Amino acid sequence: MAENKTKATTASVREFLDAIPDERRREDCRALAEMMRKATRAEPKMWGPGIVGFGDYHYVHDSGREGDWFLAGFSPRKQNLTLYLMGGLSDQDRLLAKLGKHKTGKGCLYIDALADIDLAALRELIQQSVQRLRKATRK
Repeated sequence: MAENKTKATTASVREFLDAIPDERRREDCRALAEMMRKATRAEPKMWGPGIVGFGDYHYVHDSGREGDWFLAGFSPRKQNLTLYLMGGLSDQDRLLAKLGKHKTGKGCLYIDALADIDLAALRELIQQSVQRLRKATRK
């Protein structure tokens, strides 16, 4: 069975964030890091070369594939800020409607800038995603 290519590393999150060339994007990432740190009550870790993740959990799929992943994370991609909300975005229509300019994918939220969205709605989305995932992974 194939292993996850993206794993937690010992690389410096601070250095990664400090190296973001665009000042607005860098500040947005610092703000996201603080929101996710509060929601997960975990310090950030680099996952691979470009994802900042918070907390972790072990998963086992029906297929037998298993691995470790983060509870919530983000990446400052070239096109947008990609937020990985592993607890999912299903049943979040009310908050997504309040959020402002965004796109979604399976477990991902894409935003251009924090200035484009309702930060209270974003905080709540992150918190609910983390709570949902923690509840689902408790055994």
